[in-house]
Amino acid sequence: MEKKVLVATVKPFASQAVEEIKSICSKKGYELILMEKYPEQNDLVKAVKNVDALIVRSDKVTSEVIENSVELKVVVRAGAGYDNLDCDAASRKNIICMNTPGQNSNAVAELAFGMMLYMARSKFNGKSGSELKGKTIGIHAYGNVGLNIARIAKGFGMKVIAFDPYVDNAKMVADGVIPVSNVEELYQKSDYVSLHLPSIPATQKFVNYKLIKTLKKDATIINTARKEVVCEDSLIEILTERSDLKYASDIAPVKAEEMVEKFGDQVYFTPKKMGAQTLEANVNAGVAAIKQIIAYFEKGDTKFQVNK
Repeated sequence: MEKKVLVATVKPFASQAVEEIKSICSKKGYELILMEKYPEQNDLVKAVKNVDALIVRSDKVTSEVIENSVELKVVVRAGAGYDNLDCDAASRKNIICMNTPGQNSNAVAELAFGMMLYMARSKFNGKSGSELKGKTIGIHAYGNVGLNIARIAKGFGMKVIAFDPYVDNAKMVADGVIPVSNVEELYQKSDYVSLHLPSIPATQKFVNYKLIKTLKKDATIINTARKEVVCEDSLIEILTERSDLKYASDIAPVKAEEMVEKFGDQVYFTPKKMGAQTLEANVNAGVAAIKQIIAYFEKGDTKFQVNK
């Protein structure tokens, strides 16, 4: 019996990505069910009941979604972060959860530099700004996005340092990046800190008052990761104390309106999460997701499983 794959996206894939997913499913004899811009979470709960596989973007795969599934074997989040998946609920039903790491990395890295330039040039408000050349960028978590940040930064003529206790220093050195021994050193030495931490219990509110306070004069934090990794109250407190610091984020904080009103040009938040919003990243992630599903069913491949 042919496998049924549900692609459920409140924020749809680009048409090119959808066509490629359709083509791959057709060639492999898989039935594709496309549910775009669905209005209610309950629509996903109902739709997942009799499908074998599910592809989502930022859609919430809650315990209710998982529990209502009957045939579901694998869920793929088309993107790197997977905090929108209830992995524990999936594990209880022996459902594999995967992500597609690396597919959005360049898009996120380019956005980070777009925000850096915007903040460095005083939001293009006509006032004198500064250049990136000769500045030090500190990469907080050196994964796929961090690697692309380093590559682009070197093109700007920046000094690149990084901290990640889970990455071998030799790997960073081979990439032309200078590893630092602790996170405090990263913040103390950086003109720009680029955040790439996942949102897990150990990292939530990790970027707090004590850490932010160590930043050098006129430093800027760029967050293209998750809003939860920064302690908002700490951020507000330190920005109040230090008018030289800046914060730009692709994920608007809960208190975004208050912060914009209070700090003006010190802060910037994209209207919507834009990190993966390029045609190339969209297609890469969508195609990777369907290929991983097929590899799982045909070969038992669980390389990108995140709920082991």
